[in-house]
Amino acid sequence: MMKELDHAIGEDGRPGGSIREMGNSRTDPSGGDDADVQILTTRKRRIPAHSKVLAAASPVLESMLDRPQKRGGEGRVIPILGVPHDAVCAFVRLLYSVRTPQFNLCRCWICRDKIHHYRMCVTTAVEGEEAPEVGEHGVHLLVLSHVYQVGWLKRACERALASRLTAEGVVDVLVLARRCDAPWLHLRCMRFIARDYAAVERTEAWRFLQDNDPWLELDILQSLQDAHLKRRRRKREVEKVYTELSEAMECLQHICAEGCTEIGPSGRGPPPRDPTHCPNPATCRGLQQLIHHFAACDRKKKPPPQKQQQQQQGCPRCKRLWQLLRLHSAICVHPDPCKVPLCSQFKQKMEQTKRKEEEEEAEKWKLLVKKVASARVVSYLVKRKRQEGIQSQEAWLQQKLID
Repeated sequence: MMKELDHAIGEDGRPGGSIREMGNSRTDPSGGDDADVQILTTRKRRIPAHSKVLAAASPVLESMLDRPQKRGGEGRVIPILGVPHDAVCAFVRLLYSVRTPQFNLCRCWICRDKIHHYRMCVTTAVEGEEAPEVGEHGVHLLVLSHVYQVGWLKRACERALASRLTAEGVVDVLVLARRCDAPWLHLRCMRFIARDYAAVERTEAWRFLQDNDPWLELDILQSLQDAHLKRRRRKREVEKVYTELSEAMECLQHICAEGCTEIGPSGRGPPPRDPTHCPNPATCRGLQQLIHHFAACDRKKKPPPQKQQQQQQGCPRCKRLWQLLRLHSAICVHPDPCKVPLCSQFKQKMEQTKRKEEEEEAEKWKLLVKKVASARVVSYLVKRKRQEGIQSQEAWLQQKLID
């Protein structure tokens, strides 16, 4: 397939050379007595067409039709070589079948005044009515739509090829996407290779790529490595967020039960300052600032005016503390009354509104609680293992000193 593309797309981006014909020839639906253009295909076959339709469909064809004609010539002839005759017939048929009916069927003011809406209707027509034909000649139609700048047909061909990707043909489609400037199709091919690289590596197309284009192979492998590192980095960032939330839950329990620096437990003053007493000084300091702000904030008591309701929606810092308290109540497993404020109230409210709450929001909240709880367990195990390692190391050092 890549050898055929070398002949199909020349150095200047136009079709060149000749490819072995595929399939039997089809009758052309665009012919007529008033056809004023002849499209020349392989083996000197001709397809009658109308210049107005071709010029409206493609700016490249329009510029070719605007060229002055030679005197004594046989009329305007547009050569489209390098692709099978059937593919050219399908290309012309698509230009006719999707453009002419749209003016007659769609009479809305958007189609009359907005050309982008009209093109969207055309693309929808290609996907719905001409999907089998686009799928049959998808490769050649993508080349033709790229060379002659038929954007809506190019996007339809990209979607058709992306829906038919296989391990044997994904490398050829990837090369085609690079040459035809189809980034969306190129991305889909890269995702397919990343998802099933073991099967793609065993294909003949991949071995051909290794022997003839090692730089492209290196580019693909580098892209796969970058995607893998990006997924790992994103996973670490997500785990870091859940770990920070579990630390916030631990610090919230510590502040409300034992007190920390400036804030003491209910009924008692702040404890004496002890740096070793706080499990996480930075997180505790941030929570204390939230609690001080919550105690002094007026926006939680006085709702904003109706005109400013959509802009403010309450205090974001107070809302964040409410969310932390709600998250603690969902994770808390203490049978006795918890010392964290509003813990029992949130538990009762969750039991009462469990049936009334929207399913999507409930699923998201359950997933968040599950992730934070698992991060809390992992953090506890890591700390325990670290302490055991420190204790064993101290015991080993003491034994060495004794010996």
